[in-house]
Amino acid sequence: MRRLGHAASCHFLNSCFRPGKRVYNPRIAVYISRSKRMEVMTASRPITVLCVSTYEKGQEFLRTCKSVGCTVYLLTVEKLRNASWPHDAIDEMFFMPDELPLSDLIHAVSYAARTRHIDRVVALDEFDMEHVAALREHLRLPGIGLTTIRYFRDKLAMRARAQEFGVLVPEFIHILNYDDLREFLGRVTGPWLLKPRAQASGIGMKKIEAAEELWGWLDQLGDRQSEYLLEKFIPGSVFHVDSVVSERAVLFAEAHSYGAPPLDVSHQGGVFTTRTLPRDAAETLELKELNQRLIHGLGLVRGVTHAEFLKANADGRVYFLEIAARVGGAYISNMVETAAGINLWREWAHLEVTAGKIPYQLPQTREDYAGVIVSLARQQEPETSAYNDPEIVERIKKYHHAGFVLKSPSHKRIEQLLASYAERFATDFLAREPVPDKPTA
Repeated sequence: MRRLGHAASCHFLNSCFRPGKRVYNPRIAVYISRSKRMEVMTASRPITVLCVSTYEKGQEFLRTCKSVGCTVYLLTVEKLRNASWPHDAIDEMFFMPDELPLSDLIHAVSYAARTRHIDRVVALDEFDMEHVAALREHLRLPGIGLTTIRYFRDKLAMRARAQEFGVLVPEFIHILNYDDLREFLGRVTGPWLLKPRAQASGIGMKKIEAAEELWGWLDQLGDRQSEYLLEKFIPGSVFHVDSVVSERAVLFAEAHSYGAPPLDVSHQGGVFTTRTLPRDAAETLELKELNQRLIHGLGLVRGVTHAEFLKANADGRVYFLEIAARVGGAYISNMVETAAGINLWREWAHLEVTAGKIPYQLPQTREDYAGVIVSLARQQEPETSAYNDPEIVERIKKYHHAGFVLKSPSHKRIEQLLASYAERFATDFLAREPVPDKPTA
């Protein structure tokens, strides 16, 4: 009898998913294997977690999975083969090319699953979440599926759904029907933001000052126009709420305020800052209430979230901007842990591994205040020793970046330091570069 799978799977395996065992083509079977020091988590074997990431992040997630006894696999892109992964927490690593088609990913992982059990699949980065949701559904594994993930990835879907259950959003329209678009432009005064539905961090956004300008951008987009929405630009202050969710209940939520809006920092250059809000402030309570309504309405069962809101300068009303089912970037997780004692990566790992089968218990929290400041730097390795306040608890080490995580029992002290440091950073370090049209690792 002919052995099934050789011809069908060899192409995918050899070109994109490098196995940890010698299979059909030993020349490309490059892998990293670690000793197995695992507790039994099922009747017969440890739970196996496959983590997928096309960006270098999630190291604490990997470590946590390993520490609770899981077998841990990491699938990443070839160019991150030598990145700073926690190899002692990874049993096998697999490598794929950039922008691997979904069908190839499904075939490759399914092929690997012929000789390996896979119990959980988790995307460590936002840009991998839709592919991983499709992979979960194909393998029939627990976790967020395709319908729910659209509410946390597609800016059009999340706005429309939030509007259905009464959360205020800036006026928007899908770039689809031109008659409807002309009516929107005539009714909603500019400026407007042209936003890609599935990007993050301001990538691909364009501020439109006049209707004539919009049509030029749409001509450039061509058939990709329907992948965008148009939204009224509302000047205001931007906030974010970072949460831990278990069985549809928000067990932890911390509200924060950005300094300059992230869109301004990414498009115009500048120093990025964010800080914990006073926990008993009226705007903190309002943000947390909106965040809870949003998470419940969008249907998240368990995981972590990063939601952004805008408080309009004109009327003080709070608008929902976007939400993601992931840990916030730009060292936000470091800030949350510094202030509240909750490591979002670690808690997310516990939630994914247990999958609701074991009751989740949030660790004890604390109520300090923290802040982050970071900027692109002219220097490859900026010298920051002149910044010597005792509130600095972490110095960010990244090429061509300067930054700190700050901690204090006083919210006002964090505000003072961030304001002072932002001015100094502008002189000492600040560099600018154009925002990319698509994400870069």
